Amino acid sequence: MTLIQAIILGIIQGLTEFLPISSSAHLVIAPYLFGWQISPSVAFTFDVLVQDGTLVAVIIYFWKDLWSIIRAFIGGLVQGKPFADPQARLGWYLLLASVPAGVFGLLVKPQVEAAFGSVAATAAFLLVTTALLLAAELIGRRSRSIESLNWLDALVMGVFQALSIFPGVSRSGSTITGGMLRHLDRRSAARFSFLMSVPIMLAAGGLETVDALRTPGMAAWLPLVGAGFIAAAVVGYLAIHWLLGFLQKGSLVLFAVYCAVLGGVTLILTAIR
Repeated sequence: MTLIQAIILGIIQGLTEFLPISSSAHLVIAPYLFGWQISPSVAFTFDVLVQDGTLVAVIIYFWKDLWSIIRAFIGGLVQGKPFADPQARLGWYLLLASVPAGVFGLLVKPQVEAAFGSVAATAAFLLVTTALLLAAELIGRRSRSIESLNWLDALVMGVFQALSIFPGVSRSGSTITGGMLRHLDRRSAARFSFLMSVPIMLAAGGLETVDALRTPGMAAWLPLVGAGFIAAAVVGYLAIHWLLGFLQKGSLVLFAVYCAVLGGVTLILTAIR
């Protein structure tokens, strides 16, 4: 992996982590389409570490919201009224939404790592993202705001987040779909989707980062990882801002079409090659 490749992959990670088009799919498919010969083990480790850049982006973007939630959450516990404050309840909802993906991730970790080595499987999962986004637009009534969020909404979005463990199934796309199927408007579903990425990315990213840093020879890769990390953080911040604005009036159909085209073209290429 070269420095230019690391920066390009960091930009791809930052752009596609929050847009509902699957960052994992792009990090698997991009090297394949560009003809880059990157070892699957190196690619997986790099992807895990660079994903931490997008975690930094979402924490910085939603810092005021997260700090308000943390203060209310701790205050509610201290006062013996954990669910009295709306922000404290939102904190509990974020934890609840993280449970399905955490449990599912531990159960199927070997299968997930194997899927990262299959371009065809990743492309096929992109078509699953297409179906999810279309379902959100066709079924969701978009009549509720984030202020009306309840525990069942959070749990449903958490279950949809569990689907995104496989490369090609967009985390933001699946969770936004879960929220819209509960009739949240697009922007509210996206906002909670981004907030709920923080606990799961902290947990999963922390564990995977420790494993990745233990990989033999990792010290030599750190400059490349650092470049990808910075690129992912900067582009990820901009992607969040753009998508929240776009979803005020824009439809998810555009992203569904993109995923269908990319997945279909990649499947054809893998069959030809």
